[in-house]
Amino acid sequence: MFSHVTEKNLYIFDQTCRIRAIEEAARINIQSNVSINFMPNAVYRAETCIQRTLEAADACNFPLDKIIFEVTETDQIPDRAHLRNILEYYKKRGFETAIDDFGDGYAGLNLMADFTPDLLKLDIALTRNVDTDRKRHSIIRHIMALSEDLGIRIIAEGVETRAERDALRDLGVDLFQGFYFARPAFRSKGEVDPESLTP
Repeated sequence: MFSHVTEKNLYIFDQTCRIRAIEEAARINIQSNVSINFMPNAVYRAETCIQRTLEAADACNFPLDKIIFEVTETDQIPDRAHLRNILEYYKKRGFETAIDDFGDGYAGLNLMADFTPDLLKLDIALTRNVDTDRKRHSIIRHIMALSEDLGIRIIAEGVETRAERDALRDLGVDLFQGFYFARPAFRSKGEVDPESLTP
């Protein structure tokens, strides 16, 4: 099943992280989506590896349509066809898919050409200072046009100021994450700053 011990360890780690994410989300009663990053090199067969995820969701009574599977663009993926098969299988099972850290990694537009995710998460390297950086503003404007044409929703990562949020809103972004909205929290939902949600 595995070519060597490292792959087996990756598989165990990947499976454990998925299960813990679902268990913790259910424990703190998260009502929104839960994103789970996975490692393509740890998934030998998508239909087999998904079973423990399905079992964990069933045991915790966590809805499958609230789970998003993300692959990070910063990881080098030697077998692009394998990744495409995994993502296509997840979509067929009703899960949403996302490319994380877009703009700061190996895949770039090639991954979008091979597979169209539901969501594209713009890396903080692109969103930082978008309100004052003309080049970043232009790049995101074109990514927005491309994503709209392909039917992909955009999430802006790493938003830290109101000015960045407003500039991104003007470009058509309506999904955000970053310190401007809430700080990361361990085993809790975190506290969203109400001011960050105002127009």
